[in-house]
Amino acid sequence: MKTAKRNKLEANGWKVGNAADFLELSDEESAYIELKLKLANKLKDARSQRRLTQKQLAELIDSSQSRVAKMETGDPSVSLDLLIKALRKN
Repeated sequence: MKTAKRNKLEANGWKVGNAADFLELSDEESAYIELKLKLANKLKDARSQRRLTQKQLAELIDSSQSRVAKMETGDPSVSLDLLIKALRKN
């Protein structure tokens, strides 16, 4: 955001920040979320490069297509372990 715009918003009583500030996340929580999202994006890119469907990847990792979809979007129900397992087998 441009400094002038930020200053104008703050002058009008608005608080300017980011999602971590808004959610009051610790540095560790923010790092965890960033890591999970990067792994999810890496998985989707790797699957696409190998020209695999979500269903084909699911079969490789003994999972379901819907689970792979959740993995690729960084769903909170997906563990880091599962993301890493999928990346290693992909």
